[in-house]
Amino acid sequence: MAEADGKVAFELVSPERLLISKPVEMVVVPGDEGDFGVLPGHAPLISELRSWVLEVYDAGQVSERVFVAGGFAEVTAERCTVLAEEAVALAEASAADAEARLKRAEQAVDDARDEDERAPAEAERARAQALVEALAYYGAGR
Repeated sequence: MAEADGKVAFELVSPERLLISKPVEMVVVPGDEGDFGVLPGHAPLISELRSWVLEVYDAGQVSERVFVAGGFAEVTAERCTVLAEEAVALAEASAADAEARLKRAEQAVDDARDEDERAPAEAERARAQALVEALAYYGAGR
């Protein structure tokens, strides 16, 4: 994809499926050191993801919002590829389901018998909490 057409090739992939694969005006990625926008001609970089919302821009506005957690983004001048351990379109997410997930994760932390059980339970709790906060911030499907 040529930089001259004003688009960047974007792919969002989770272990289950390819969620997005299309040219876009811009992508705002929740990197581990803060959000960063990717436009055509961006300097190459690789960044870990933090649990938050990735935004896809087309026609000067946000066209899609996707909660991502775990994984990384690879950026070149022509392309942005996000490989996320988890990706949930906010339009398809349910606040009630997210709250239930958080309660299960909190219970798993409470029930952990040792550090080998506690560490993954705390990681899941952090992801679930981030999803709940994202849905509260953006509103489900907004």
